[in-house]
This record gives sequence, C-alpha cells and structure tokens, in this order.
Amino acid sequence: MPKESGRKSIAQNRRARHDYEVLDTYEAGLVLQGTEVKSLREGRANLTDAFAQIDNGEAWLHNVHIPEYTQGTYNNHNPRRRRKLLLHSEEIERLVGKTRESGLTLVPLALYWLDGRAKVEIALARGKRAYDRRQDLAERDASREMQRALGRRAKGMD
Repeated sequence: MPKESGRKSIAQNRRARHDYEVLDTYEAGLVLQGTEVKSLREGRANLTDAFAQIDNGEAWLHNVHIPEYTQGTYNNHNPRRRRKLLLHSEEIERLVGKTRESGLTLVPLALYWLDGRAKVEIALARGKRAYDRRQDLAERDASREMQRALGRRAKGMD
C-alpha cells in the first residue's frame, strides 16, 4: 500500500478568522486514540468552539468534536475530550509568554492530514471588536462591488 503524501483537509474553523485577528500560526501534531484516527479518516470533525490552552508546560486542545467511530466497540473515545498538542518546548515557551503578557488566545484554524499524520494549525490571535468586524465586512463589500464594476466595464456594459 503506498504511503500517503501531501496535505488533505479534514475541517476548517471559518468562524475563527471572522472573530479573531490572526497574528501568528503554528503547526502541531495531535495525540489521538485509534477510534479518533478512524473517525478523522472518514473526514468527520468540528472545530467550532475549540481552543488551545497551555497547562504545566504542555499544550492541550479543548472542545474539538470528533464523533465516535461508527464501527467502534465499548472502547470508543469521548467525542469532546481534551487532546494533547505536540509542539517543541521553545514554541510552548514562546506561546506562554505571548498569551500571558498580551492577552492573546490560541485558536485552531484547520485540522488536516500531512503525509499520513494528523496535524492542527493553531493561531495566536486577538479577539476582534464588533466595529472591527463591521469594518471588515464593509471593506469586503466594497472590494466585491469594485470587482463587479470592473467586470461590467471590461464587457462593455457600462
């Protein structure tokens, strides 16, 4: 059987980019149980309310919903259990400093397979205020309208 290669997406946290201003991203491995791996292979996961936290020098991922494996037996996993993140100690120390001093938070952006291993992309992020979100929406609408106008002009409709 050929070894997997490349990146294959499992789940995205689209809400995170809407609610947070992403400052820096990190790639981390996950410590998973067997039935969690099988459930992820089926492409089933939800990052909606997920967050990462550092306790006693270890990074943990909370509230990621990986549903139970359908063919699992009595030793199936708990869908919302906390999962350990695999990061280098220097990265963990850097994250501890930034989250403590500046009030930043760790938010997972994506869950994916990379060369057959489950990885999560976590972001060091700052929460957006309501007016920041409105401003982003207004900018997006303005750029969309400009693109439409340019398209109409290119077609000779304007």
